[in-house]
Amino acid sequence: MDRQIETRQEQVVTERAGPGEGEQQEPRSPLRLADSVHRNGQEPWLTYNGDAEQDARGLGWLSIGFGLAAVMGPHSLARFLGTRNHGILFRLMGLREIATGIGILTQPRPAKWLWARVGGDIIDLIALRKAFNSERAKPANIAIATIIVGGITALDARCAKELSRSNGAETDNTVKVIKTILINRPPEELYRYWRDLQNLPRFMKNLKSVEVTALKISRWTAKGPAGASVKWDAEITQDRSNEYIAWRSLEGADVENSGSVRFEAAPGGRGTIVSVEIEYSPPAGVLGATVAKIFGRAPEQEVEEDLRKFKQLMETGEIITTEGQPAGRSSSTSWKYDQTIRRSIASS
Repeated sequence: MDRQIETRQEQVVTERAGPGEGEQQEPRSPLRLADSVHRNGQEPWLTYNGDAEQDARGLGWLSIGFGLAAVMGPHSLARFLGTRNHGILFRLMGLREIATGIGILTQPRPAKWLWARVGGDIIDLIALRKAFNSERAKPANIAIATIIVGGITALDARCAKELSRSNGAETDNTVKVIKTILINRPPEELYRYWRDLQNLPRFMKNLKSVEVTALKISRWTAKGPAGASVKWDAEITQDRSNEYIAWRSLEGADVENSGSVRFEAAPGGRGTIVSVEIEYSPPAGVLGATVAKIFGRAPEQEVEEDLRKFKQLMETGEIITTEGQPAGRSSSTSWKYDQTIRRSIASS
């Protein structure tokens, strides 16, 4: 037994000391799966363990290669994916890749160009998702392309983050949104409805579900980029009855976030001023939020729309939209809602 303990101690010392003279160390890959589980009990995660500058140059050449392929062979790309021949679109995407690659290769610390590549990757993933709807789509080929682009996106983001950190300042990828609305209902009623967190998906467009798992702990599932889902556990940090609720995500969340909602009685008994503040770090940072705006999903607009739906729900008992009507928009308030609001304002 003593001999086994001594042998084990010698092995531990050797492992800590690393390779000795004459021994070769195994080459490090830019991304490696951590050998151990995170201390908080999460699954193994990807850690960066390479030369960021060297990897950036490789990504630059890769970007130029993909760009040339798209510019010179858009018809072949369309046949591979089974989509219509969007020659101009594919060439524009190729030119974007070439420009990004040149930017990466010509800058000594090309963190911003790499973040630009991440934005382009997100656009490509969204385009691939839309390609599934094509009548001639080849799902197997589109799936292969999605996996490849997804892997490159992860590598781009890791490399960009490492270069940003080594530049002396971590990229601030926090998005903060503050919105306020007047609702013609008493504060206690609004507080009671919001405090039941399972009600939130009823008026929050991108929230799929909220499951209460403990007194102040809940599990949230939301819609993510390219049709994916993001999940996190959250805890209520402050709770003042009929006045204020604050929450934050727990360690290991797919999207780090925090938020609060305040219910304040409006002057003259004219309802309640509801103020919402949300702060989060999207998977692609501020760049990802900017790309979202291009596709009409700006965070500010999302929160504002959610609050309008909350107002409709609390004042009329239902969320009224013109979805499905020939002259209507896909998501907006209707004449019935407008009439209800006018009557409530006139009566107050």
